[in-house]
Amino acid sequence: MGQVFRPSANALSKISVFALFLIVVEAILLLTIYFRSNYWREVHIGIPQPVPFSHQLHSGQLGMDCRYCHTSVQQSTFANIPATETCMTCHSQVAQNSVSLAPVRESWATGNPVEWNKVNKVPDFVYFNHASHVNKGVGCYTCHGRIDQMAVVWKEHPFYMGWCLDCHRQPEKYLRPRDQVFNMEYVPPANQLQLGAQLVVEYNVNKAQLANCAVCHR
Repeated sequence: MGQVFRPSANALSKISVFALFLIVVEAILLLTIYFRSNYWREVHIGIPQPVPFSHQLHSGQLGMDCRYCHTSVQQSTFANIPATETCMTCHSQVAQNSVSLAPVRESWATGNPVEWNKVNKVPDFVYFNHASHVNKGVGCYTCHGRIDQMAVVWKEHPFYMGWCLDCHRQPEKYLRPRDQVFNMEYVPPANQLQLGAQLVVEYNVNKAQLANCAVCHR
C-alpha cells in the first residue's frame, strides 16, 4: 500500500500544532486582559439611575456636603443611600413639578424606596468598613474620584487587591487631616509623606496589621 501522506506532512503537522498552541495562548491572554480591563470592571462608565441625580450640581455647584445625604459614612461599615425623605427635604419646595423627579415623588407618596443602581461593588469575600477609612483620614476623592464633577456617577478605580494594598502598605501617601476628608478640592502638600507619617501616628494607624490578610478577608 502506498504512502497516504507525503514527507512534507510531518513539517505541516508540527506547524499546525505550534499554531494551535499560539492560538490557545493568545486566547488566554486576551481573556485575561478583558477580565482585568476597565470596561469589564465598569471603570469610568456612567451607571444610569432611575432618577438622574447629578453630583456635579448638588455637590459641585451647590456645595452640598457629602454627609448631608450619606449620613452614615462616619459611623457605619457602609455609606448609606439617602432615604426619599432626605430628597424631599429640598424637593418638596424646589423643582416640585420636575418630570425627572417623578420617581422620587412617587416613592414619597407610596412609601416604596427608589431602587438605585449600585456603582461600587465589593465582593462578598471582602470586608470593607467605610467609617474606619473616613475616620483615619482617607478622603472621599481617594476612592471615588472627583464625584463633585460627575453628572452621572461612575466607578473611579477597579478596586483590585493590589490597588488596596498600595494604600495599606504605605498609608502615609494618602492620609489627610480629618477636616479635609470631605473636601473634593484638597491637594496633597509637597511634604505629603512627612505629613502622612505624622497622621499615621496621630490616628493610631497600625501599619504592621494593615497588610494582614485577615483585615479584609474574614
